[in-house]
Amino acid sequence: MRIAVDHRSHYRFSEPQARIVQMLRLTPCDTQDQTVVSWMVGVDCDARLRDATDGFGNAVTMLYAEGPIEALDVTVTGEVLTSDANGLVRGSNEPLPPMLYLRTTPRTLASAAIAAFAQESAANARDGLDRLHQLNAALSARFPRMADCPDNGVTAAAAFAGKAKTSRDLAQIFIAAARSLGTPARYISGYHGDGTAHYAPHGWAEAHVEGLGWVGFDPVTGLSPDDSYVRVAVGLDAIGAAAIAGTRSGAGEEDLDIDLSVEQLGGEE
Repeated sequence: MRIAVDHRSHYRFSEPQARIVQMLRLTPCDTQDQTVVSWMVGVDCDARLRDATDGFGNAVTMLYAEGPIEALDVTVTGEVLTSDANGLVRGSNEPLPPMLYLRTTPRTLASAAIAAFAQESAANARDGLDRLHQLNAALSARFPRMADCPDNGVTAAAAFAGKAKTSRDLAQIFIAAARSLGTPARYISGYHGDGTAHYAPHGWAEAHVEGLGWVGFDPVTGLSPDDSYVRVAVGLDAIGAAAIAGTRSGAGEEDLDIDLSVEQLGGEE
């Protein structure tokens, strides 16, 4: 599948900012089933951009801008060729061992209710892979069709208790549940060309299956990612894979609007 992405983040400040430093996790990497055809990250003010790779193997762009800054627009445009690998992640940059992804975070701490749900949903599983598929399907049935919205800061435990509103929430619940079963799991930020409106990057999860490797699971659909997904960043939770993170020097409030278009252009020519 050929997928076009147009992702624009509009920051407005109630008072001019003296300095802005941001880490942009907005650039996908090539894998065996994902090839970046073209990709551009741009800003609308005088700024220094420096490309790097973080400790998780993500392509990152550091942005440094000196004020006074009243507004900042970050624009991403590009096209990616993808193929369906039945959820398998092949040829990705993996600098860290899978066992590191058993490490919990405040956002992915499994409550007793999540751990019990994980055990119950996978009670009749044939093996480790089937256990994860059953967990994925059970979460999709419990929280149908979550949207892509900006981060609301909700933990997996709170979201499971009834406040789940976004794909990000659901992915973090899956991660917490999988880790409670002793399976390494991680958060993925990227894009999903599903023909619906998006107000933030899509969030899903990957879990490590012994003898098979990393496998993707999207509890929004209850299925594994296919060729309509563009995989961008990996993290222990949504914060660690956030598209944009940083600091600013200046008083006042910050307002963020996101315009995101993910379009399927068809198969590879």
